[in-house]
Amino acid sequence: MKYSLFHEDNRNTDLKALKKKIALVLGCNGQDGSFICKSLLDKNYKVIGISRSYWNKNHNHQKLGIDKDIITKRCDICNTKKISKFIESYQPDEIYNFAAQSSVGKSFNKIEETIHGIVNGTLNLLETSRRIKFEGRIFFAGSSEIFGNTKTGADINHPHNPLSPYAISKQTSYNLVKLYRENYNLNCVTGVMFNHESYLREDSFVTKKIINSAKEIVKKGSKKIKLGNISVIRDWGWAPEYIEAVQLITNTKELKDYVICTGKANSLKKFIEIVFKYYGLDWTEFVEIDDKLFRPIEIEESYGNPKPLFDDLGWK
Repeated sequence: MKYSLFHEDNRNTDLKALKKKIALVLGCNGQDGSFICKSLLDKNYKVIGISRSYWNKNHNHQKLGIDKDIITKRCDICNTKKISKFIESYQPDEIYNFAAQSSVGKSFNKIEETIHGIVNGTLNLLETSRRIKFEGRIFFAGSSEIFGNTKTGADINHPHNPLSPYAISKQTSYNLVKLYRENYNLNCVTGVMFNHESYLREDSFVTKKIINSAKEIVKKGSKKIKLGNISVIRDWGWAPEYIEAVQLITNTKELKDYVICTGKANSLKKFIEIVFKYYGLDWTEFVEIDDKLFRPIEIEESYGNPKPLFDDLGWK
């Protein structure tokens, strides 16, 4: 007689295998936090989203249709007691950290907030996990800003040259994660992410600013858009695809850091041309270069090398 998995006489059933996997997502409101919540829910995870400002900003979850499916908690990543309590209470299999200030431009004016949120937040999560002997996997969102200018496609071994408070903070976070993985055997890893965009980007990001401005010109007529240095070159990808890479990196057998990128370099000027052409507009009639919008120090060219991630984990 064949027994079903749930037959009362099937004494050897591995109950743990039947249990839903649990994921804790820090910074669950932003573009990446929202997309990973959606992706994990689609994979039948129980998702606990943590944000320091959830009640003010849950529109991304509503756009994705997941606002009723996530357990949400309000907490600052630097709050040691609360973070410890959440990990011990929910016993997650995986933790994804997308928390803290994420704008390079803002980091020049909000240096203390940027460094505190990224560096202290990373250290708090690592040390809390070490202290309570957390055995699950922990992913930290890294940034290509740590490399500075790249004349060749950057892989994980590319030299670091951070040029902003944000980049310095991400470099420190990267080093802390590596330290805790190699010295304390904590299951933690960093995915160094190049620029990745989507319709969930905040309006303050330049890609969204350009798109919104072009739409407004079509609707309301002539309008000037002020931009800074449009000659910069970046490696732009699609955020939902990058989120799948994040999960591959987190769950691979041998934990190691990877760069997540497309390997393709495009100028911001090219991005502007494509957007305005889509709306049937000549961008030169509407774009005005404003010296005040130039950053104190600017990365002129930045692109990555996706080959290691493809070779090891099959992602592209």
